[in-house]
Amino acid sequence: MSVDRLLELLWEENPSRTARASLHSHVSRLRSRLDPEGDGRFGVQLAHTDGGYLIQVDREQVDAHRFRLLVDRAVKLTDHEERARLIRQALALWRGPILLDVASDRLRERVGAELMELRSTAAETMFEAELACGRHQDIVGELTSWVAEFPFRERLVASLMLALYRSGRHTESLIVYERTRDRLRDSLGLDPCPELQRLHGRILRHDIDLSAAAPPVSEPRNPPRQLPTHTPRFVGRTEELRQLTALLDTTTRSGDPVVISAVNGTAGIGKTALALHWAHHVADWFPDGQLYVNLRGFDPTGTPVQPAEAIRGFLDAFAVPPERIPVNLDAQAALYRSLLAVRRVLVVLDNARDVDQVRPLLPGSASCRVVITSRNQLSSLVTQEGARPITLDVLDADEAGALLVSRLGHNRVTAEPDVVAELIDHCARLPLALAIVAARGALNPGVPLRVLADELRDEQVRLDALDAGDPTTSVRTVFSWSYQHLSTSAARTFCLLGVHPGPDISLPAVASLAGVELRAARAAVDELTRAHLVTQRSPGRFAFHDLLRAYAAEQAHTQHTDTERHSAAHRVLDHYLHTAHAAALLLHPRWYREPLAAPQPGVTLENLADLGQSLAWFETEYPVLLAVTKLAVATGHDHAWQLPWTLVEFFERRGHWHDWVATHATALATARRHQDQRGQAHAHSGLGRAYPWLGRRDEAHAHFRQALSLFEQLGDLAGQADTHLDCGWMLGHHDLYEQALHHAQRALTLSQNAGYRHGQAHALNNLGWYHALIGDHQQALTHCEQSLAGCRKLGDRRGEAYALDSLAFAHYHLGHHQQAIAYYHQALTLERELGDHYGEATVLTHLGETYHATTDWDAARAAWQQALAILDQLGHNMRASRGYPTADQIRIKLASLDQPT
Repeated sequence: MSVDRLLELLWEENPSRTARASLHSHVSRLRSRLDPEGDGRFGVQLAHTDGGYLIQVDREQVDAHRFRLLVDRAVKLTDHEERARLIRQALALWRGPILLDVASDRLRERVGAELMELRSTAAETMFEAELACGRHQDIVGELTSWVAEFPFRERLVASLMLALYRSGRHTESLIVYERTRDRLRDSLGLDPCPELQRLHGRILRHDIDLSAAAPPVSEPRNPPRQLPTHTPRFVGRTEELRQLTALLDTTTRSGDPVVISAVNGTAGIGKTALALHWAHHVADWFPDGQLYVNLRGFDPTGTPVQPAEAIRGFLDAFAVPPERIPVNLDAQAALYRSLLAVRRVLVVLDNARDVDQVRPLLPGSASCRVVITSRNQLSSLVTQEGARPITLDVLDADEAGALLVSRLGHNRVTAEPDVVAELIDHCARLPLALAIVAARGALNPGVPLRVLADELRDEQVRLDALDAGDPTTSVRTVFSWSYQHLSTSAARTFCLLGVHPGPDISLPAVASLAGVELRAARAAVDELTRAHLVTQRSPGRFAFHDLLRAYAAEQAHTQHTDTERHSAAHRVLDHYLHTAHAAALLLHPRWYREPLAAPQPGVTLENLADLGQSLAWFETEYPVLLAVTKLAVATGHDHAWQLPWTLVEFFERRGHWHDWVATHATALATARRHQDQRGQAHAHSGLGRAYPWLGRRDEAHAHFRQALSLFEQLGDLAGQADTHLDCGWMLGHHDLYEQALHHAQRALTLSQNAGYRHGQAHALNNLGWYHALIGDHQQALTHCEQSLAGCRKLGDRRGEAYALDSLAFAHYHLGHHQQAIAYYHQALTLERELGDHYGEATVLTHLGETYHATTDWDAARAAWQQALAILDQLGHNMRASRGYPTADQIRIKLASLDQPT
């Protein structure tokens, strides 16, 4: 430590003129105390260094260091007994306030604040470990002292409450909470933390789970936590919650393969609220994660989530690489069940339409639990899978009153008890209707509740608003209350959101839909969120309840003309198309040469700066892009073929083969219906590229022929060139090199005639590649070097990677092994940066062959093992061919290394 720092600490930043001399005297006396013989026999030495002093001492001899070491060791243990013992040993090193007899308060705070915080945290951890060991009665007195010393440490308060509760001192436990709550409010103006509030609620309910010891401490992980936010003011449903929780105990003992709770009831009855409230309550029972999906079974748009889409989302949540995900639904479901077989996971399937929609989503593990909500009873799920049905009825009068109190406040509700009873009666105790009434009252605190009751008094209006017979319109009038109190801009935004197909929407898309600036869109959405007319599903993304979406769509038709709705749809389609086009250009510039019409005025685009942002945007918006493609089909826009066209590169990278085919088939049908030749050409081209990945070569070839014919009729030379390149690529995979060479030469000629530089660069590489495959390696070098120069000049990194691989392949066959290795390493770096896994495996395979030719067996084995790992994950149906490796081919190569020479 420097002399200046010592002076600053000891003299409170105001040293006297004699402070340095005094410091030197202090150090001399200290040295004689620490090392009286000057030989360091006590393991402590204090030495003078340039500008300061150095003390050398074994850390175990310093109580502060020993304290940290013991605590660090303790928190890494999974054994609660040993953890508590080590922390007690650490805390025993404290003999009172830190540096009490040697320092001022200011100095103690500066050098000891971190240690004092660590002491309190260690004590919290120790008491939690003691509770896990079942010593609740033994620690009540000690905990009481700690809470008295640190009344605002809510973890300590929670441990004391739990210790008292487990010791049979229920009332005292509640008193501790009330004192803490009052102290926090009076001193800090805060409420207790959510965890402490939840514990208080569980104690009030005599939650049976509180009697059990805490689960063992698990290793740090990042399991999926997909549960949406649940209402913090949930009331009622005590019996249903008890039934759900009881299943955790009884079914664990019975060893049932999987436990399914089917929560059913009419629209607005609170099925989702119950399921999510309970799921959050028991989340700690499922340390391996909680999965959630809204299956949109009764979505007004009529587009329920397909099982394959839901499973794909779950596999993504567990970070399964897309190339490992199988093509067909049965294989995907098997992979999903395998992942959950060794995990304790809670699965919430919300808003299911029927049994067929949920069956593929059921895990088979006894360690997992599934909660399903549906407007249907799902009776065959009860019969065949043994699901436990829970049917929700309306709230009782007390629960309905508690719901209003939670939203409007105790004073306001109790001030008009007769009016409140009338409101509850008019709302038929339906949670959704009550919640909307409460929202209107909360947004208009000056309006008496009598006014709300009077508006519901008319029987015809009340039946129209609250009749549960028609779930899509039964609360129309109640929704209108919130809608009519919106500002003009928020009301317009709400209506136009009914044009959007969902499942959710970003803020820039809202701005485009409304044709306003981002700031205005944010203000409107904030107002809608406060009015509970939209929900923020995740930061910056908003969603509708399905009934609200139906109401918004209805308002859009009554409040806006066909022209206004058509313009809104056009703007939001432009938002997705132009953003997707910009993102696609960053992924691979060759495929997206087609110019787009300028976006409509008022369209706000996403700003995507690089490859990573583009991929992230595609990942987030993927379900929306599929949905808006259907919107484009319905509205008859060119977007119906242009949107799938912009998704081609993402489809290929992420292995979405079936979505690729489905969107392009729809695009083709739409383009034919509108006699749009260009749209048909691109749809045929996209299908030609997709089908080979599904092992359907003949269909691919037929679509390529159709695409070529249409591009020829259009006089589109670049379109013809791209199609020839794709057709050649497919033929090359089937070892038809002479035919592939013909297509590459034709693509080059067409690209040159069109001035299509990306097409020329790729055609040159393909020419070189096919020349190499037929044995003309010198000619291959000539073409591929030209391709490499062209791609680098254009900034086409994908094309550059292809050309480097082709050059290396040719050099290898000419015996130029070191040049080949150098080119392969450059190609490998690019393929990894681009995230092209099949390209990476191809380069690794060729690199291994080159190492093998130089008798570097270890390097060859390493390259082939990496290639094999990738190919095993990909699992596509592309046939094996020369130059295009498969996993089985690599296994043969690896086996050959182990054979005697």
